[in-house]
Amino acid sequence: MHYYNFNIGDYMKHTLHLTPEEDLAYRRLLDMYYDTESPIPNNIPLVSRRLRMGSEVVESVLKEFFEVSPEGYKNYRADGEIADYHKFLEKQKANGRLGGRPKKGKKPIANPDLTQSEPKKSLNNKQQTTNNIGAAKATKGTRFDLISIPEDWVLFCKKERSDLNPTVVFDGFRDYWVSVPGQKGVKLDWTATWRNWIRNQKAGVSVVKPKQAWE
Repeated sequence: MHYYNFNIGDYMKHTLHLTPEEDLAYRRLLDMYYDTESPIPNNIPLVSRRLRMGSEVVESVLKEFFEVSPEGYKNYRADGEIADYHKFLEKQKANGRLGGRPKKGKKPIANPDLTQSEPKKSLNNKQQTTNNIGAAKATKGTRFDLISIPEDWVLFCKKERSDLNPTVVFDGFRDYWVSVPGQKGVKLDWTATWRNWIRNQKAGVSVVKPKQAWE
């Protein structure tokens, strides 16, 4: 293996007593161990030559951090890392044979009935949204679009300002508000606007026609 985990804090805790040369020898021995995935040979002169380190230094480090065996000098922590690495490779190979990593399945539906009721819920949401839009339009108001004067407007004018001709006043009212541009020509309550218009009319502005003409 060409990669292994290296815990800096743990390494320093166990190697602070080493000389720089011993520290370098230990690092090179670990690299050899992981690279070959096998114990360090018992032939110290051969190992020293490969590491380009003195035999005494290499032997000292081997005795402290490795355990001698018939197969060579072993480091059991490194053996554990190598074993984990091979388990990982086997898992990857198994996934490859199955077509790659297993895909995450869809979450099970806890209550299928809830799914069946979703379309109705969506419809209700749509209806509610439409109602909200209608309410929003109502709050924004409308432009004036009446062609003839409503009966209740006539009655209000007769009651509030008997000196005015409702039809004449309405014509002026309509012409004015139809020509007002933009938001200024939008009102929430045109009946209330009419009442205020009647109250604010100056006397003598509208010619009063004979009573029978508009009653």
